[in-house]
Amino acid sequence: MKKFFQEFKEFISRGNVMDLAVGVIIGSAFTGVVTALTDSIIKPLLNCIGGAEIQGKIHLLGDNYLDYGAFLSAVVNFLIMALIIFCMVKGLNKLSDAVKHATHEKEAQAAPTTKVCPYCK
Repeated sequence: MKKFFQEFKEFISRGNVMDLAVGVIIGSAFTGVVTALTDSIIKPLLNCIGGAEIQGKIHLLGDNYLDYGAFLSAVVNFLIMALIIFCMVKGLNKLSDAVKHATHEKEAQAAPTTKVCPYCK
């Protein structure tokens, strides 16, 4: 049992697991922000432009209904999240490429361009 907890402690203290945990927590908080943005700002703007409210329902038999407004809201939330994540990844890729390029230039400058011939003295 002690070995199990030791292995679990090592697993949890790895950098990847901690990074994943932080990412999940920040992602869940960010989801709330995007949902609030969609519900409070984007949906009212779409309602003004379209003239109809997105929060619609189609009644079926009895108390059953299709809530297409909630579905459209979820689609808008997803598209906003996907756009933001795309922009973040694109920015990180540009930054990574710039760092690699700068490192490559420094290595190229540091490397000698001429070599002393071992046969010449």
